[in-house]
Amino acid sequence: MQTLDKFYINGEWIAAKNARVIDVINPATESACAQLSLGTAEDVDNAVRAAQNAFESFSQTSRQDRLALLD
Repeated sequence: MQTLDKFYINGEWIAAKNARVIDVINPATESACAQLSLGTAEDVDNAVRAAQNAFESFSQTSRQDRLALLD
């Protein structure tokens, strides 16, 4: 079973501050197919801070540059 225990924040995979996990349930089989870490308020604050810091410069990029990131 896959364990998803990191968050992608500010361009890096960061370990969750909390060891607690929840099961991800496959609706077709109703069995657990993965475990997902539960974030803490600190994890959320770090993600929001990173997004706020990136917003000003990223919001000024062109549509073409943004589309290129998706390729």
